[in-house]
Amino acid sequence: MQESFIQVYPKLLQTDVAVAGLWLAHGDEPLLQQWLVDALRPHWRAKNYAIKRIELVSVKTWQEVLSELNSQSLFDDASSLIVTGNHKPDKGVITELEGFAQDAQTGAHSHSLLWLTAKQDRRSQSSKWFTPFAKYGHVIDCNLYDERQRQQLLQVQAQEFGLKLSQDAWQLLMSHTEHHLLSAYQTLWRLSYLFAAQLAKGDATSASDNVALDINDLQSALVSDAQFSVFDLSDAMLAGNSKQVAKIMFQLKATDEPTTLVLWAISKDMRQIIGLMDGQDPQSLGIWRSKQGLYQQACRRQTQAQTARWPDLLYRCDQAIKGLIRQPAWELLLQAALELSGKRLFA
Repeated sequence: MQESFIQVYPKLLQTDVAVAGLWLAHGDEPLLQQWLVDALRPHWRAKNYAIKRIELVSVKTWQEVLSELNSQSLFDDASSLIVTGNHKPDKGVITELEGFAQDAQTGAHSHSLLWLTAKQDRRSQSSKWFTPFAKYGHVIDCNLYDERQRQQLLQVQAQEFGLKLSQDAWQLLMSHTEHHLLSAYQTLWRLSYLFAAQLAKGDATSASDNVALDINDLQSALVSDAQFSVFDLSDAMLAGNSKQVAKIMFQLKATDEPTTLVLWAISKDMRQIIGLMDGQDPQSLGIWRSKQGLYQQACRRQTQAQTARWPDLLYRCDQAIKGLIRQPAWELLLQAALELSGKRLFA
């Protein structure tokens, strides 16, 4: 059976999961493989498995794996092996693994073997060594192919932490962590501690007893001790108050506000203004009714020719933040913020 990680992972978080037999997890996301091990470990312990790791240093190491699986401890009901490495089993080992998997299906034993390996392409998946895992075991694709899958997986983790983020909060989180899976997960982990009091008291606002967080909650958790926030910057830009924009930008820089947050605020407002000028409905763009007047005011200050330059400016801001160009990120961010407010530094 072949499934994606996002299909398998929620199932493993349930109780009473059958774990005997062959498991193969392949992919280039080490964090997903670690989460898989963490999800399987409680099931192994509940069934009194002896857990052991074996690193494949050569093809011959598979004999050590088979020997370990055939041995029965006097103190444990079964063994669970976590095998790492990319050395493929030979013909004899393949036959042994096939028999091992078939015996697990019939209940002849309850041993478990989890092999963590690099991503396998279609050609590798058609090889003979892959057959026992695909036909009699579990093959898990530990790769993320788009941002939707990344957010879907993080939503599962957020639920485990007792959190539920609004869509705007998710967009801010992904932008702040630069779409990095580990960084986003660590942020959720910190949020669970920040809102631990609500979780302990059960002051959740969602039907699933999770603490509901909106963009303001997330902003408060991420922002440093700045006197101004990126929301103040947004209001100043939309109102066309270039002096206030410059003041806020200098304050944000002085207090080491994350440049990713500042870019997120500027790019969000720019995209929404472009959408309004293209005739899109404010509500479909997610613009709050109380701020629609500010956005309309900002639209009247711009022309199609001026907004056409914005994507390139945002791209250069992103490059500067990542250190791909030499121009300081704060200079480009200030230029972008002033452009949105109607003050152009360069012709």
